[in-house]
This record gives sequence, structure tokens and C-alpha cells, in this order.
Amino acid sequence: MGFIRLVVLGFIAMTVVYFAISIYSRSIRREKLEDAWDADHPDGGDEAARDAYIEQGMVEYENGFRKKLIWLVYIIPTFAVAILLIVMNSN
Repeated sequence: MGFIRLVVLGFIAMTVVYFAISIYSRSIRREKLEDAWDADHPDGGDEAARDAYIEQGMVEYENGFRKKLIWLVYIIPTFAVAILLIVMNSN
């Protein structure tokens, strides 16, 4: 019963961490896109073009490799616990 509780609470904790990292990463990416636009257009430029530029960058981010790396929040701890259990039970 303790193992099931560990698994359930572990995945809940990993889910909370995943969403926190995901939200943080999206906000950082959006901020970088806004800064890049501001650097290229010191006068501000067209607001619609700015929004389109940022949205296009966010679409690229959603389909990119960096977004997929966040899934390591689930993979690394799961493998670490599995290896730990195997090593401890092999003796």
C-alpha cells in the first residue's frame, strides 16, 4: 500500500512541477520574443504585426524541442526510483 501511495503522490508532485515549469518556460519565451521585437523596432512598429510575430514565435515554441524537454520532469524521477528499487531489491 505504501508503494501505491508513493507512486500516486509522486506523479501528483511531478505534474505540479511540470505545469509550473511549462508556464514559466512559456512566459520566458514570450518575453524574449517581445524583447526581440522591441530591439528590431525601436519606434514600436505596428501592433498587429507585433502580435502576429509573437504568436508565430509561440507556435514555433509549442512545436519545438525545448517544449518536449519539459517531459523529462516525469521521465528522470521515474527511472531514478525504478533503478533505486532494482538496486535495493537485488541484494
